[in-house]
Amino acid sequence: MAEDEPHGLDRGLTNYGDRDFARFLRRSFARSLGISSSLFNKPIVGIVMTPSGFNNCHRMMPELVEAVSRGVLAAGALPRPFPTVSLGEVFLNPTSMMYRNLMAMDTEEMIGAQPMDAVVLIGGCDKTVPAQLMGASSAGLPAVQLVTGAMSTGRHRGQRLGACTDCRGFWSKYRAGTVDAQEIAQVEGRLSVTAGTCAVMGTASTMACLSEALGMSLPGTAAIPAVHSDRLVAAEESGRAAVRLIETRITPNQVITEKSVENAIRVLMALSGSTNAIVHLTAIAGRLGIRISPERFNEISDETPVLVDLKPIGQGYMEDFHAAGGMGALLRELAPLLHQDTVDIEGRTLAERLEEPLDWIDRSIIRSFDEPISPVGGLVALSGSLAPDGAIFKRAAATPELFESDGRAVVFTGLEDLSRRIDSPGLDVEPGDILVLQNAGPHAAGMPEAGYLPIPKKLAQAGVKDMVRISDARMSGTAFGSIVLHVAPEAAVGGPLAAVRDGDRIRLSIKEKRIDLMVDQDEIARRMADFQPPPSPSRGYKALYRRSVTQAPQGCDFDFLASDFALGRRKWK
Repeated sequence: MAEDEPHGLDRGLTNYGDRDFARFLRRSFARSLGISSSLFNKPIVGIVMTPSGFNNCHRMMPELVEAVSRGVLAAGALPRPFPTVSLGEVFLNPTSMMYRNLMAMDTEEMIGAQPMDAVVLIGGCDKTVPAQLMGASSAGLPAVQLVTGAMSTGRHRGQRLGACTDCRGFWSKYRAGTVDAQEIAQVEGRLSVTAGTCAVMGTASTMACLSEALGMSLPGTAAIPAVHSDRLVAAEESGRAAVRLIETRITPNQVITEKSVENAIRVLMALSGSTNAIVHLTAIAGRLGIRISPERFNEISDETPVLVDLKPIGQGYMEDFHAAGGMGALLRELAPLLHQDTVDIEGRTLAERLEEPLDWIDRSIIRSFDEPISPVGGLVALSGSLAPDGAIFKRAAATPELFESDGRAVVFTGLEDLSRRIDSPGLDVEPGDILVLQNAGPHAAGMPEAGYLPIPKKLAQAGVKDMVRISDARMSGTAFGSIVLHVAPEAAVGGPLAAVRDGDRIRLSIKEKRIDLMVDQDEIARRMADFQPPPSPSRGYKALYRRSVTQAPQGCDFDFLASDFALGRRKWK
């Protein structure tokens, strides 16, 4: 940091037309916080804290803030914690996705408006880490991401349990009648038994790993369990790292580059991580003018093997991944495919990190590159007449026999229609049909995790485990099944999905990476002639969201926050 550059309390002084008065006034009010004058002259590290009585993932936040503060003080700077919006995934209606951009705006504005020289971002729950990285990328201040960590597993009748893959598995058994009400009540109390994010490779854990892959988190910190003592050590070290950033001035745009984003996609494929991570990574990259095309995304997927054996597609849990060697082990296996000249927040290249010795790797959890779980990545991007702007399919979590499907559409026009009819004994549905949900995209419903359409009850009771399901919604990273998601354009803005009717034929081909509506274009045009978009909210944040949110291929960011390059408004360099 240049000697003549304002730092600490002198950064961003409120303008009263008299700079010296503004400085005098700010310092006088700082004294009322109980800060000694000797600390006034120190550089400041802001600490974004996100505790909430509606966010179980962040229950350990006070301890993490204390540990970060300890590291900041030990390194010679002044820690200043401050709150932002907190997003507890299952406690928000209609969906936490609707409020991700609100949290990103809050994070960006508070970083920029308050006097700090660097910032530590503490979060974990699904939309929190992407919101913080989006905000920090736009704010441009040196930043360190610290995740809260995953919860530890519970036990039920000799079986390990972890939210939320096992909750879906048991609920499916309950719907099918193979688990009774008494047992499902027992399971309810045994799924989430500690603080932390979901215990499997869901969205929260995926984003934690991608943050480390991008270089925004300290090496080795993504997978430490929430209740492990090393999580507090990582917090302290993150505070120290933030102080070092004040001198090195490494900012997010130097760390999050096209190459590091490609590295993160490779890691996503090797983890067979959450489909939600695609939307979030797109939004983070979009803040900095970076866009990875669907074609490049599929190239990376086809080149990158699945190496990590965790639920929802495998057997292990996040605590096993940490014990097995974590991200350090995975990155070393992927080394030949990675851009090793990328730089992390410590100023080290990935190549320098990978040169360091690694203690041990548990090959039952992290496979070698030559002996993968699957030779190709877990996710693919689709195109076709039903999704002209794209869709996503998690092939690692799907049934291979359904990869090439041609079925009859059973259509639900929205979430209420789905809830009302999915378990009706009179529902006209067969095992080979394709379930279609409309009007669950970002404009219509905030894009909830409704893409995991339940198997109709009468089919579940008959033993059907999976069906092709299609929607413009998302699904939880903890979910599984042969599900086409993020269909764009969504139905509510007049995409072809809105034209699907009961009985239409739909063809899915993972080999060709296509999803097609087998209906004549003239008939589609006739059906859409009377299309009416859903009514818009009249006020508040929801009205702003509806006016400004982009489609899934643009990350569902607000159009006035995303880079023009990411939105395709200017030609690529």
